Amino acid sequence: ECVSYVNDLLTQAGIETTVLGRVPSRNNLVARLKGRGDAPPLLMQGHVDVVTTASQDWAHPPFGGELIDGYIWGRGALDMKGAVAMMISAMLRVQAEGFEPAGDIVLAVLSDEEHGGDYGAKWLVENHPELFEGIRYAIGEAGGFTLHMAGRKLYPIQVAEKQICTMRAVVHGPGGHGSMPMHGGAMAKLGQMLTTLDTHRLPVHITPVAEAMITEMAAAFPQQMGAKLLSLLDPEKTDAVLDQLGLAARSFDPVLHNTVNATIVQGGYKFNVIPSEISVDLDGRLLPGFGPDDALSELRALLGDDAEFEVERFDKYPKEPDLALFDMLADIVREGDPEAVPIPYLLGGVTDGRHFAQLGIQTYGFTPLLLPDDDTLMNTIHAADERVPIAAIEFGTDAIYKLLQRYQG
Repeated sequence: ECVSYVNDLLTQAGIETTVLGRVPSRNNLVARLKGRGDAPPLLMQGHVDVVTTASQDWAHPPFGGELIDGYIWGRGALDMKGAVAMMISAMLRVQAEGFEPAGDIVLAVLSDEEHGGDYGAKWLVENHPELFEGIRYAIGEAGGFTLHMAGRKLYPIQVAEKQICTMRAVVHGPGGHGSMPMHGGAMAKLGQMLTTLDTHRLPVHITPVAEAMITEMAAAFPQQMGAKLLSLLDPEKTDAVLDQLGLAARSFDPVLHNTVNATIVQGGYKFNVIPSEISVDLDGRLLPGFGPDDALSELRALLGDDAEFEVERFDKYPKEPDLALFDMLADIVREGDPEAVPIPYLLGGVTDGRHFAQLGIQTYGFTPLLLPDDDTLMNTIHAADERVPIAAIEFGTDAIYKLLQRYQG
């Protein structure tokens, strides 16, 4: 329904669209606004699928899209229907004003980011790469928003992201009757493995993009705080400093380590039978430049030989970002907010940018939002009471419009 609605908006404005999908119920839209041909096309990509609201207690209907006290409430307001609305609005503004951009503007409205992209970006890249021919740069989610920190207004612009590496670990042990004592069995091995994962980090890695991110953040703060942030870049001190940072460590820990979390456990089939085999699915996120063999090596070094590991899926991302557009994006943010401190950002999660990277496209997380100093707001992503200020949407739309005007390839 969302893709159909967007298609009507764009076609009524005279913009060329293509609607296609792996299945009819999960269509994607690719729109193209013709430019002068003086630069390669620029891609704007965003998803309109959202996560569930099940078991969440909302103050206002999650699919009402209600405007209340200057905020739009609803699932997807931040992630990422609000951002797609900014892209569409900027594109329509360019069309309405008759401005001819240097290169074609391509908009991809995607139906399946939250579940891996198999019906969305991944499917398009693998089956219709011709729609993105010649594109070198894109903007997408997860960047350009206000991050209030120690009195400063940071604007992280994503230039790289981690890589999905899902794995399965299987532990074995003697089975038997549930009435008989069992020590050292599969359940015990699983418990030891999960406890070790819970209490230990994988090795520290200082990648170039993480180094740039932390260095520029440190420069924005007073000397003492800046020095502490810079000490994160000393692998012998990294983990100790993270332990001192408290909740702030959540922003830095995943960009300095490969991470693994247990998510699904399967084992046993009857209450009075001790299982001889238990499997656990592991959500691995690897830093750019690392691969499945690195993940397995680090896990085996930490956990020993009690588990057998198998890689289920690996979505590769380039080792080094192309930063050619970063300065222009940073300037646009500073114009909108003179207090802004733009910084390059390594995302601890993943976006559809990883799929477009397979075509050689560098995605920047650039969906700018001028946000109030409210720590709870971004925490509503994927949670109850997701909402976005109208003023933030207007700020982001203006920023993207400026990008479409200034882009020169």
